[in-house]
Amino acid sequence: MRLLHELLNSFLYASMAVTAISGGIALAGGSTVVTKPSKYSVPDTIGRIERAVTAKGMQIFARIDHGGEAKKAGLTMRPTELLIFGNPKGGTALMVAKPTAAIDLPMKALAWEDEHGQVWLTYNSPELLHERHGVPTQLTSKLDSIGKLLEATVE
Repeated sequence: MRLLHELLNSFLYASMAVTAISGGIALAGGSTVVTKPSKYSVPDTIGRIERAVTAKGMQIFARIDHGGEAKKAGLTMRPTELLIFGNPKGGTALMVAKPTAAIDLPMKALAWEDEHGQVWLTYNSPELLHERHGVPTQLTSKLDSIGKLLEATVE
């Protein structure tokens, strides 16, 4: 059982590292997943993002500590936290335009630590809503500033 647990953890971390490496490189090629290094710990990264988005009038819908929940279940997982946030006044128009966009909204920011102790920020670019759901770019472009805000919090 322990061998299975270790194998699953290794697979999880390997896939996260591949996502991080390919996320930044593939963005130029059209990827909708953005991954950037953070100078801060996972909790500090999410805390900084939480303060930044609320200062801009957005609300926090959930903060999920995946690593903490794994520990409670007797499993090991590197620090990983997800912040779900948004503004109904802004996001509703995108979901009205294309209701399936609701599966990817509200916005999410994921902070996670790799096997070397490097913390990463991963989020979906606004292009995801256009590419995946066909949300008009005149609506998705209004979210461009959120990516810049997220990235500024980890620099």
